[in-house]
Amino acid sequence: MDIIKKIAEELGLRQDRAEAVVELMDEGNTVPFIARYRKERTGGMDDETLRAFDERFKYLRNLEDRKATVLASIEEQGKLTDELRKEIDDAETAARVEDLYRPYKPKRRTRATIAKERGLEPLADLIRDRRAKTDPAEAAVGFVDPEKGVPDADAAIAGALDIIAGDLSDDAEIREYIRKTTFEQGVLASEGKDQATKAPAGAGDAAAAKTAARSVYENYFDYREAVSKIPGHRVLAINRGEKEKALTVSIEAPEEKLTRYIARKAGAGRNELTDKYLKAAAEDAYKRLIAPSVENEIRGMLTESAEEGAMKIFKANLEQLLMQPPLAGKVVLGWDPAFRTGCKLAVCDATGKILETAVIYPTAPQNKVEEAKRVLKKLIQKHGVEIISVGNGTASRESEKIIADFIRETKLPVQYVIVNEAGASVYSASKLATEEYPDLDVGERSSASIARRLQDPLAELVKIDPKSIGVGQYQHDMDQKRLGEVLGGVVESCVNRVGVDLNTASVSLLKYISGISQQVASNIVAMREENGRFTSRTQLKKVPKLGPKAFEQCAGFLRITGGKEPLDGTAVHPESYSAARALLEMTKTDISDAPKSPQLAALLNDKRALAKTAETLGVGEYTLRDMIEELRKPGRDPRDEAEKPVLRSDVLSFEDLVPGMKLKGTIRNIVDFGAFVDIGVHQDGLVHISQLADRFVKHPLDVVKVGDIVDVTVLSVDEGRKKISLSMKKGI
Repeated sequence: MDIIKKIAEELGLRQDRAEAVVELMDEGNTVPFIARYRKERTGGMDDETLRAFDERFKYLRNLEDRKATVLASIEEQGKLTDELRKEIDDAETAARVEDLYRPYKPKRRTRATIAKERGLEPLADLIRDRRAKTDPAEAAVGFVDPEKGVPDADAAIAGALDIIAGDLSDDAEIREYIRKTTFEQGVLASEGKDQATKAPAGAGDAAAAKTAARSVYENYFDYREAVSKIPGHRVLAINRGEKEKALTVSIEAPEEKLTRYIARKAGAGRNELTDKYLKAAAEDAYKRLIAPSVENEIRGMLTESAEEGAMKIFKANLEQLLMQPPLAGKVVLGWDPAFRTGCKLAVCDATGKILETAVIYPTAPQNKVEEAKRVLKKLIQKHGVEIISVGNGTASRESEKIIADFIRETKLPVQYVIVNEAGASVYSASKLATEEYPDLDVGERSSASIARRLQDPLAELVKIDPKSIGVGQYQHDMDQKRLGEVLGGVVESCVNRVGVDLNTASVSLLKYISGISQQVASNIVAMREENGRFTSRTQLKKVPKLGPKAFEQCAGFLRITGGKEPLDGTAVHPESYSAARALLEMTKTDISDAPKSPQLAALLNDKRALAKTAETLGVGEYTLRDMIEELRKPGRDPRDEAEKPVLRSDVLSFEDLVPGMKLKGTIRNIVDFGAFVDIGVHQDGLVHISQLADRFVKHPLDVVKVGDIVDVTVLSVDEGRKKISLSMKKGI
């Protein structure tokens, strides 16, 4: 298989572009670097396309390696024919390769191999012979040998049928047909193991937990859906129910049709003497050998597909969360709500530095509301707090009401916002947080994180394992290694797209920059602390373990403001500095005037002039275009284009909500069946996929993203079940 040609066809790429990507990756270039600084060679491929390319390339390369192993094994056995070699060479999936290898794969002792050891293969051949003129029952008598474990004719027949069933189960064509037919016509069925929904009186915690699991999966107690149509989120829900022993799950296939097919392939219907034996062998092959493994394969395929779909949503949600606009220049008070242990507060200045911390007890059981308000007022007035960032965890609803009452009573110019605190507790108890703030306790670190994730979501959230950020579905049920790789790629992409300030970035942020390892990131921070600010990108070359290749990969993503070289504050790569200076000289533009330069603006809008200028400067058109855009908007933060968070000064409760009410909210999470929206009450409301727009929506990601500010209408409120149904349709 020509791997590069195949990927080019699959992704709709030119062959030379695909070859260039492979060369660049083999040279050790990272995806962010290739996407940003090697556009001429790739034709401007973005991060997502490059990552898909890399993933598919690795899969096909591993597939070719597996083919080589399989071919060598079969050849060693002296059974490799030209026809079989071609079939294996042409195979496009790992499943097809394994099907073809199955008859030649070294096996553990099975009923079929034992029967062969007992000398029953000639009897099996007789049964398979279309022209056989001897009744197998009569012929079986000649194979009776108690010493070999064949006490009578029936045992001889049974052994011969085991051989036939084993051979049928190893037939690649049969397995492929059964897999395909089961997928297309099969039904995934789930049933409740115990359909009681109430735990018996006096039941312990374990029984109560089982009861809770049963009630959660009640919808799947008697459930049937076509294998080919079941959506991923239901597959993952059913898998979890099965794992928690609340459900039994199976695939119902058209058994009679499949058994008939196997019998025909075995030769049934052509010889009345052997017909019934071949049908029996076909039935045994299907029920005992093929169906269980095909069911496992299909459920594995469903799970893999469901996980990929869930990861796609998780990736999109995480990217959107990381790319939310920072509330720069604001003094923020982080509020980590709790009941018994009190609410932890941390005031952070506009740079994220912790100014003061406190603990207040306005919630149950202490209910020291007035005392808490006095502390809050003192902190706000002392430090000029502008925004209170409240975590959305336990006691956030009660905390929100206290804050809203406080703002109303004091008339202070402060607003509040509810932020997703997922992962804050994970970070606050981590080794990183302990090193960062050794003098603070876990709660104070958590409240500081809640403040800073509003000031700069990206800089703060990179400190947390992406799997703990909580913007996905069923993430704990997935392949954790694969999930970690996928989400790590998202974080890497976001950090490099935004770029970082070399003089303020943390180790957590720097380690995601193209070409920089954890050790090198630590060395950069150590060098900064020892020698003071970096004044030039070239100083990076003195950082221990940061070699020439690493410098090439990282330099363009690291910014220095107010340094010796103005271009160091832009995304222009040092390799293009001479071209950038020549461009400025050619257009008679000072770098400080570049943002307002009419000559640079005109170049962007004149394709012919752009091409001619690129040729003169000796750079590609992609590079020149990026250079001009960067000079016109130096250090531009792509996050600034998104809407800022909704700041509130009053609170809503369930009791305030009525059908028909129009509200503004923030998209907090996206799942296959809709989007969850924060409308200012403790519980997020759900906009079902059917209510996302006035048109048909194939997937929620087609119309909304995490962090979007949206207008919604309340459809219904179920206070008992804490459910809010919302609509984004205009006509409601």
